[in-house]
This record gives sequence, C-alpha cells and structure tokens, in this order.
Amino acid sequence: MELKISSLAERPEMLDRVREMADSWPAFAVEDLSGNAHYPRIAVELPQYVQFAEDEHGEVVAHGHSVPFALHSEWRGTLPARGWAEVLVWAFSDLRRGVRPDTVSAISVTVAPHAQGRGLSGRMLAAMRDNARALGFREVVAPVRPSAKHLEPHAPIEEYARHLRPDGLPHDPWLRVHARAGATVDSVAPASMTVSGSLDQWRNWTGLPFDTAGDVEVPGALVPVRCEPERGYAVYVEPNVWMRHPL
Repeated sequence: MELKISSLAERPEMLDRVREMADSWPAFAVEDLSGNAHYPRIAVELPQYVQFAEDEHGEVVAHGHSVPFALHSEWRGTLPARGWAEVLVWAFSDLRRGVRPDTVSAISVTVAPHAQGRGLSGRMLAAMRDNARALGFREVVAPVRPSAKHLEPHAPIEEYARHLRPDGLPHDPWLRVHARAGATVDSVAPASMTVSGSLDQWRNWTGLPFDTAGDVEVPGALVPVRCEPERGYAVYVEPNVWMRHPL
C-alpha cells in the first residue's frame, strides 16, 4: 500500500477526517474516563504528536497519537504502574504547568479495519519514533496493549510479556513489532486502564448478561471483568506492558 504520512501540525484541516476514521476497538475499551477526558486533547493541543497515513486514494487508513512528558524529574523517574491513563495525566499536567518534557510516550496506533494486516501499525510506530527524534527526544516509551492477550485472559501479564518464540522475539504480535523496532520490556503496568460501569452499561457494551458474580470473560478484554451484581456494577482493570525505545 502506498502511503503518505503527515502530522496534524502540518495539515490541521485533516482533524475531522482523522477523528472520523473507523476503528475496531471493543466498545468498552473507549469508556475509560481518563482517556475520554484527555485523549481528544492531543489532536488539538499537541497536533505535532499526531501522525496519520493516507492511502493512494487520499483516505485516512491509520493514525498514531503520542504525548511528551517529563519522566526524569525528581518526583517521577519510573514509568507509572497506572500506565496509559497516568501518562496522559502527566503529559497534560506538564503542559499546563510549562514543565519541559524529556520523553515521548506512545498513546495509540489505530489502523482502519479494512487496512489491517498490511503492516501499517509498524509503519505508524516508525513514524512516531521518527517524529520524536526530529523533535529532539532521545527515547519513546509505550504502554503496549498486547494484541493477542485477549486469547489468554487468565494468563498473568508478567508471564505473558516475557513469553518468547524460538527466535527470541515476543510471542505476542504487537509486542513483537515493538521489539523489532528496537524496544525492550521495562515493566508491567498492572492498572493501565480502568473501565467501571453499571451492569446495564456493560450489557450494552458487550451483549453479555452480566448477572453472575465473579470474573466474566469478555471478547477483546485482556483480563476478565469483575462483576458485582449485588452492588450493581462491574469493573475492568487492564494491564499493559511498558516498552522503551531508545532513539
């Protein structure tokens, strides 16, 4: 596929088309309150950190979002256990207070459903790395959502993240893309995203009954969702894997 990759800083008129691109995220995965509050701000307040790809027909087929933040400050220094959600909070807190960033964190790489399976995720990751390097950064970190973990929802994330193929590359396809780009596993973020909702909300998001107490396996979920019918809610706490990309 012939691609043209640009940033929203270069082409701000493409904002709506980037936002309207179809995706294949599970319905519950876009219901994290921290993400809902901060993710849309990236394209508006940090457009130089949003890359998008157009095919030969000018259709937006992929985009990648990242954020700059101060990792090596005296009050931080390590990647957060609340991964994806917390790094978003850090980034916009730093932006508001005028703190100089020293690291870029990947936030998402999304490929349109009809364009998947063509290596676009790796190309968008490369574009994100190239952009960070061009802006003067020396490292990109990523709270990676392992793409095949949903097939093993009861596997401990620590073990899953370290599961390698005979060639020494990660067993998980998305972790493998990062490893091939030069990244190494830093740590696990055990509570990277939290989605809580009423039982009716979970029924609407998943089509499942959510009427039995305990762990519920949900298609697309990396770990089971905890259902509490007597209390009227269910909670999903998603782990991610922090990977570090030296530039």
